[in-house]
Amino acid sequence: MKLPYIPINSHKIFTTCFFIFSAFLIICCSGNDCNEITVNKEPVIIPDYSNITVPQNIAPINFYIAEEGKRYRVVIKSSKGTQIIVKSFDNKIIIPIGRWKKLIKEAAGGELIFDISVRKNKSWIKYKSIINHVAAEPIDSYVVYRLIHPGFEMWSRMGIYQRCLENFKELPVMVNTLSQNNCINCHSFLKNESHTMLFHMRGNMGGTVIYRNREIKKVNTKTDEIISAGVYPSWHPSGRYVTFSVNKIMQVFHAVPDKRIEVIDTLSDLIIYDTESNIVYQCESIASKERFETFPYWSPDGKYLYFCSAKALDKSRYNEIRYDLLRISFNPETRRFGNVDTIISSSKTGKSISFPVVSPDGRYILFCMSEYGNFTIWHNDSDLYLLDIENNEIIRPAINSNKSESYHSWSSNGRWIIFASRRDDGLFTRLWIAYFSSDRQFGKPFTLPQKNPEHNESFLKSYNRPELIRTKLDLHPRKLFKHIKKDPLPSTFSLCN
Repeated sequence: MKLPYIPINSHKIFTTCFFIFSAFLIICCSGNDCNEITVNKEPVIIPDYSNITVPQNIAPINFYIAEEGKRYRVVIKSSKGTQIIVKSFDNKIIIPIGRWKKLIKEAAGGELIFDISVRKNKSWIKYKSIINHVAAEPIDSYVVYRLIHPGFEMWSRMGIYQRCLENFKELPVMVNTLSQNNCINCHSFLKNESHTMLFHMRGNMGGTVIYRNREIKKVNTKTDEIISAGVYPSWHPSGRYVTFSVNKIMQVFHAVPDKRIEVIDTLSDLIIYDTESNIVYQCESIASKERFETFPYWSPDGKYLYFCSAKALDKSRYNEIRYDLLRISFNPETRRFGNVDTIISSSKTGKSISFPVVSPDGRYILFCMSEYGNFTIWHNDSDLYLLDIENNEIIRPAINSNKSESYHSWSSNGRWIIFASRRDDGLFTRLWIAYFSSDRQFGKPFTLPQKNPEHNESFLKSYNRPELIRTKLDLHPRKLFKHIKKDPLPSTFSLCN
């Protein structure tokens, strides 16, 4: 069948299209860039993700814009030209994770530029670009931490959790609601590997849980001959031995706002635990009655043990106790220690050392230093310091704040650190990440990214003892429960040869 002929009025079509296009331009200009004012200052964003260096595999650094406005627009672009545009009617900027991963990988070794505009009244205000750097070196994919109420004296609800740094997924490793609300603490890994780790349980169901060679066992490291069960741990690189401090500790609660808790050693030694024979070894060179020994950490080659040591003073003189950083040689075949060397003397620095952590290449030691004592979590003067072992130079990097910086760990490639800090409000510890360059410089620290950028302002628990690991930890509460409810395997005692 032949269709009827319908005449086309090209003039009318052109006129109609012209008016539609003109109206579209008017709408666009009234809502976007046609009335834009540029200002020469960066916008305030929270968290402060400005002028930072981030890993190429980090989760989206979501933030909110602390500038008044009716609408918000952020353009994120790499130096290669790819970009993401995020628009919002409130000030929260939630970056799509799929597009972010593609963009940040493309920007590795280069820059990410954040162009932020805020609609105020009838105009858009475009702020000065925020430029961040993307390191070529990735960070380990997971971090394991303890979540606890900030006072530390109460632990009715606490647990150990793992978080994937490449997204926002957090999973429990162990929670104390399954272990009669006991204290769970001091998780530790062998060389950033998820297949060898341990943690302690105190009180109910007490014992040290060891995960090694894909097997789980619960042991009691306390024997009649030593002060206590193992406390602060460090894995020997062989994976066979663990050095623990054994401590008798007392707590003191202050009545002033900026000083809340003191944790004081009244006795403290070091022991060596053999995971294969279940023997606890005590050695005179690291277990002196005249000194407090604590915070052990092995060198990457296993030939040296670093630890903190202070002259044993009465608890009434707790604010006079200052710890040196010592080192002792070790032969793993004979389990024999050599001579003790003083690496940093508190008599020279006038300060006390805690939490020494050796870099994966063995060249640097990152540690805390404060006026006195070793439990620096509540010491506002506690700062991070870097020792260059090659030339004995001590550096106070520009990553510190006027609040407590405490526990820290290195990434497996030695290019990143993660540490706990109370810099936000002085009460809750949050996790901060910083880049470490080959010329011994630290980048500006940035807080652990969260899906909700306001997370830290409402989350009422502290992050404690962050440990970076390469891959996901294959442990969870249900898997652990059948092991933790068992009685611990008793250890036997022996003196070192």
